[in-house]
Amino acid sequence: MFLCRLLNRLRPEDPEIEGCLALVLITHARCLARVDGDGVTVPLGEQDRTKWNRGQIDEGLGLIDTAMRRRAPGPYQIKAAIAACHVQGEASDWAQIVLLYDSLLRLEPTPVVRLNRAVALCEAGWQEPAMRSLDALSAELRDYQPYHAARAELLSRMGQADEAAKAYAIAIALAGSPSDAAFLRQRAERPLRTAT
Repeated sequence: MFLCRLLNRLRPEDPEIEGCLALVLITHARCLARVDGDGVTVPLGEQDRTKWNRGQIDEGLGLIDTAMRRRAPGPYQIKAAIAACHVQGEASDWAQIVLLYDSLLRLEPTPVVRLNRAVALCEAGWQEPAMRSLDALSAELRDYQPYHAARAELLSRMGQADEAAKAYAIAIALAGSPSDAAFLRQRAERPLRTAT
């Protein structure tokens, strides 16, 4: 955050620096809500929003507006806009997030961006396209824990219990922190979340 603020002072009116600072602020604003009292990771949709730093969020949202008015879009601005979709309103605007990932893919066509888009598709209720997207990433992201966690969640929602359990086992084995592993174990043990 310090470095982004410094860059913003040294290079004023640069929309990508403003976007980067906005992204850092909005992301950092949620730090106190990311892990519960038992040391388990809390997913964004289940976080206690009263623990979010509203001042940092508002500053970040203001920076995004300023950056976008400059009409020189870039990846940091798009990522900041995605972060903004998670902190405005009562719930994340997943349909808008899918569209933003479409824009981001034109600038950063990476496997991780494609994974994030697949997660957004799932959260927006488009399970079949989400699974096709995940299947297309299986070779590139075979050692990437978030890929297996996303696949496990989607398989669970689609009612494929055995496949979901296998994906959760891989994700737990690849987890980078005890809090993430604990979260994934909890997810693996809950009843199937099939769509209605």
